[in-house]
Amino acid sequence: MSTIKQETHRPGALKQSNKQHKTGKHRSKSSINNDFKSKQSIIGKSSKHFEKNLRKNARRNQLLQHRKKKREQVLAQKRNLGGFFSAPILICVIPLQNDIDIKDIVSVVINMDETANVATSSNGIIHISIPRLKQRFSIIVPPIDDVFATLDAAKVATTILFVTSVASQGNDNKQGQIIDDWGKEIITSCLAQGLSSTIIAVHNIQTLHIKKRQEYKQSIQRTISKWLPAEKVFELDTTADCLNMLRHAGLQKQRSLFYKDIRPHLLAEEVYFECDEDSLDFGTLMVSGYLRGATPLCVNSLIYISDFGNFQMSCIKTLRDPYLIEHEQKRHFSDSKMKWRNETEILTADPEKQESLESEYIPDPMDAEQTWPTKEELAEAANNRKRKIVKVVPKGTSEYQAAWIPDEDGESLGICSENEDLEDNMDVEEAKSEAASSEDMEDDEQYESITISEALDEERYDQDIDMNEEKQAMEKFKEAKLDVQFPDEVDTPQDSLAKIRFQKYRGLESFRTSPWDPKENLPVDYSRIIEFSDYDRRRKRIYKECKDVEGVMPGCYIQVCIARVSKETFKAFAIIENKPLIVVGLLPYEHKMSLLNVVLKHSNNYTHSIKSKERLIFQCGFRRFTTCPIFSQHTNGTKHKYERYFHPETTVVASMYAPVTFSPCPILCYVESKSGKLELIATGSVLSCDPNRIVLKRVVLSGHPYKVNKKSVVIRFMFFHREDIEWFKPVQMRTKYGRRGHIKEPLGTHGHMKCIFNGQLKSQDTVLMNLYKRVFPKWTYELMNQ
Repeated sequence: MSTIKQETHRPGALKQSNKQHKTGKHRSKSSINNDFKSKQSIIGKSSKHFEKNLRKNARRNQLLQHRKKKREQVLAQKRNLGGFFSAPILICVIPLQNDIDIKDIVSVVINMDETANVATSSNGIIHISIPRLKQRFSIIVPPIDDVFATLDAAKVATTILFVTSVASQGNDNKQGQIIDDWGKEIITSCLAQGLSSTIIAVHNIQTLHIKKRQEYKQSIQRTISKWLPAEKVFELDTTADCLNMLRHAGLQKQRSLFYKDIRPHLLAEEVYFECDEDSLDFGTLMVSGYLRGATPLCVNSLIYISDFGNFQMSCIKTLRDPYLIEHEQKRHFSDSKMKWRNETEILTADPEKQESLESEYIPDPMDAEQTWPTKEELAEAANNRKRKIVKVVPKGTSEYQAAWIPDEDGESLGICSENEDLEDNMDVEEAKSEAASSEDMEDDEQYESITISEALDEERYDQDIDMNEEKQAMEKFKEAKLDVQFPDEVDTPQDSLAKIRFQKYRGLESFRTSPWDPKENLPVDYSRIIEFSDYDRRRKRIYKECKDVEGVMPGCYIQVCIARVSKETFKAFAIIENKPLIVVGLLPYEHKMSLLNVVLKHSNNYTHSIKSKERLIFQCGFRRFTTCPIFSQHTNGTKHKYERYFHPETTVVASMYAPVTFSPCPILCYVESKSGKLELIATGSVLSCDPNRIVLKRVVLSGHPYKVNKKSVVIRFMFFHREDIEWFKPVQMRTKYGRRGHIKEPLGTHGHMKCIFNGQLKSQDTVLMNLYKRVFPKWTYELMNQ
């Protein structure tokens, strides 16, 4: 073995030294570990960045902790549901058939257990406390054939119980009918406004043979699966069946509706009224019930009573639960909790922090005036007006003064401009049809006293038909059909100038990119509404802050003292029998008026077209009101085309003056017939509260080629006066076959004009000119009870 030591290479002065690799933002795992070694805390690092750089075991442990915390929250919420120190589970019983005996079903549920404690409030709400299940239940039964009362009860309910019944032996009309028209209508409306947890039950199934019961339950399952798939069908005949149904209601997974949970609400159990000492017309309305929702109720905020408007609260009292039995409290809770529950806490409103009831701004008519005229200026203006009345120009009058003297032509032009708005709202044909219908009604009234003793079936059927209504419906159907075939096409008037008839319209080079100032020519009603600089940002901020408000927590039995309630309003409360009375805590700004934009989808069950500016009934979350909206296309961009009709199988945006409502929030739209029946015509949700939404009404003027010579074409029947051609000369034109062009010069005095296009036209083509003007809704907002 050699003992000679090997020499190692030593670099010299000419050794090449390369630059170190620059990793930039990326760092290796070793460098990260070296930086975090022996450090207790990280300064300047976000939690998100810290979680990203955790080791594998640390990330696993962190996920386990998050999962455990979430599971504990869900279990605590589930144990609290229907407990003895929380609000009971509210079950709304809705029949799917119009002739079901609900009292029989409720009596079976009440008498299911001998140990159950049953009590009924003054408003008809039944409370059941079952020691075996260690839960409490409340049952509310809205009146049948009342859509709004049923929707209000389903809105605040924890669980909705849909009940159907087997046909009896003597009832042949109901044989084989599981859900009638009333059931289809109410289940569709409940789905549109948002459903809580649901249960399907069948009553009177014991009358069937034991071998046919399962088949009948399967037929119910198939029928209900169209709206509620994967729902088990329970029986409601014996006490065991009712107990199983209540056990399922207490253990099933609860569906949360955001618009309902974010606003604290109260179903009235008892209602009292006390007159004020200083006034006999106003008083304090005291409403008691369980506070529900996910956010606390602040005494300084405003509340909304269904169908009656906004009110202020004077105080909120946290009372002892009157439907909780004493021995049950001692059995399940300690003395300290008993003492806390028996005490009465009162939260009094602070006048300095309390929100005002002013829902709109009162505009000052002289707000735009910069100076106030003096007496001398007013006298001089009066003298000038007196001089302008004289038709003959006096001797020595200058040309400038003579230009201000009105003549007959100027007066006639003013009349045309005033009638322009009337022509937009009502066509001439509509006016003639209404006049004819009014004359027919007068003729009918003259011959109403003649009766026939023995009438045929056809004559009896004709007696129930209103011919005036039939004629109006036929005219409306024809107009809607013409709007589908020829959208926005309008005939140019022959007896007047088109530049006067369409003086409020303008042409756009591009509907998408051409500018339109949203603050231009706003109506006076815009000075009464509120506008958000950023609607989405304000909405997210309010949702974040409402959870930290100081107030009464949900689950307590409270008494809300509502200040300044008139006696007439309380009498209206007393008239309403068996209808739920709901008190809702409003979010900030939700009592202010603004321009509300909602997305509506036409209902499949309603096959008629709806005209814009027609009076409709809207249910917006907890609110219900009537108004006349305008429709526009649901598109992206800054400008949206106005729709004259809301046709079936379409989706539009309805704009109206209404209180601010933050999205998401469901919308139900109804129309009321002359007989008083309500029909669901559309469903949707809130889009925004943006007054700057530009809705443009389009008018299409059409002409026909008279002489075609390559790109040069003579057009007729679009205008009938030479002045109109000169006026609309800058506006671009298009054809139905895709050509674009402009007016070159008029020919003659009867409306013929020479136009230039970017290609040769066909003889069967049609030339179109699009004109636009901005439209606004009218202030037609009213509550339902007004």
